[in-house]
Amino acid sequence: MGDRGTGLLKIAGITTLLLVLWCILIWESPLSFLTPNNLENLLRRTALYGVLGIGVAFVIISSGIDLSIGSLVCLAACLLALFLQVDYVPVGQVDVWQVRVEDSTISVAADHGFTQGDELWYYKDRRNKGLVKVVNVGATTQLNGRSIATLTVDPPPKRDQDSRETKPLGKISSTFDVTDYQGSQTTLESDAPDLKHNDKILFVHASETPREKTVDRKGDGNQLVLTDEDSGLNAEFRAVPIRKIPFMSIPLAILSVFGIVLSLGIIHGILITRLKLQPFVVTLCGLLIYRGLSRWLTNDQTVGFIEYQETLGEVATGRWETGIQFMPVKVNPVDGADSWKIVWDSAEGAQMFGIPYSFFIFLTVIVTAIIFLNLTVWGRHLQAVGRNEEAARYSGISTHRITTLAYMLCAVLTGLGGVMFAIDSNSIAPSSFGNFFELYAIAAAVLGGCSLRGGEGSILGVVVGTALMQTLYNSIVLLKIPDELEFTIIGAVILFGVAGDELARMLAAKFRSKEA
Repeated sequence: MGDRGTGLLKIAGITTLLLVLWCILIWESPLSFLTPNNLENLLRRTALYGVLGIGVAFVIISSGIDLSIGSLVCLAACLLALFLQVDYVPVGQVDVWQVRVEDSTISVAADHGFTQGDELWYYKDRRNKGLVKVVNVGATTQLNGRSIATLTVDPPPKRDQDSRETKPLGKISSTFDVTDYQGSQTTLESDAPDLKHNDKILFVHASETPREKTVDRKGDGNQLVLTDEDSGLNAEFRAVPIRKIPFMSIPLAILSVFGIVLSLGIIHGILITRLKLQPFVVTLCGLLIYRGLSRWLTNDQTVGFIEYQETLGEVATGRWETGIQFMPVKVNPVDGADSWKIVWDSAEGAQMFGIPYSFFIFLTVIVTAIIFLNLTVWGRHLQAVGRNEEAARYSGISTHRITTLAYMLCAVLTGLGGVMFAIDSNSIAPSSFGNFFELYAIAAAVLGGCSLRGGEGSILGVVVGTALMQTLYNSIVLLKIPDELEFTIIGAVILFGVAGDELARMLAAKFRSKEA
């Protein structure tokens, strides 16, 4: 039996085990396992962890290991959240540098754009704040090396202030008339700037507390529809338009994350091939370094994508409707007997089954990985390096480049997994996000036929291994197995996979010796 036959035998064995586990779940818990929500969740989790499994498979096939996957997932997720941070900036705001009570003046940046009669909102200063009206606009002068203009305002400020540092005293911005307010619909004056979805409006008043509202959509003319209504608002308030300004666009943020994780994969490869460090040591240090970086970059605070729930959230929770309907069922006791029967519960209505969008991303990764590993020269070289690096070197293969390529592919797919996990969870706690993900990935790869000795493995096997791991997790929930046993089961599965790999290798060697 050749290597190909042994690989097919491994895939057949793990597939049989997966089917047996499905049969057990269908028999023991049909009303929970065979529901659209559970099946969709199983597909989604298989897709998320499967991307990581395929990534680590490339490294294992090259006779390496990567223990930094979980921390790199966390780092990629945190970087994406930081790159997509949003700052809300009032339209036309300028810095305030000096305040004089006696002259009733406020000195602002020279490029203010205010005119006599404008009503302004002075904020970010605990001493002088509130609505003021511009009585006069003075000439431009110099203050501490910067050009400023002096505005005479009414009412006068409450306290003299000077900026002795590079930071301004506060901010001041234009306000606009609220010509009409009805429920959640507000209409601003014609000169007000256009606002878009998820921009904000700060409604300010001379004697009442400011109230901030979010724009849902633009109506007719200068009408804006807000996400909620406030019965206390009226046309006596003035509006401070606030625009949402993202740090990066979504495509640029994702590309930046991929660029960073790719660079880290290259560093892994260089340390292993050029400095001859052990992959175990390099990636174990990476596990610690990337976790620490994630916590430092976020100040150990939970980060997320609140402002992108309607865009990125659709990718995470969206699904393609298959048209397959599941009729809800329920279990009723049989009259006069200690038995039960399953009946259709048509009163509840049929439930539609859909395929999560993340699963289509996973399918794309699967096809690309199969083509790379089996139909390209780099894939064949990768397997050759894993079988015997020295022989591959003598045959003319650049083993250093191939090994580095394996860690690059693993890092990129880990980055993709980090982005997918981040979007799916919508909340990243840097101290725990991604913990033990490397165990799930390695377990899936080993179960799928990737030998820890290197040189063997298939993408389809990794996919089946991932599905088995996630089905095991699903069975823990459905069969009400204590959660404390989760890692015990994972460890047993990895041990089973390694032992099975070694037995298959021994049987194959024995079979070849008999043929000889």
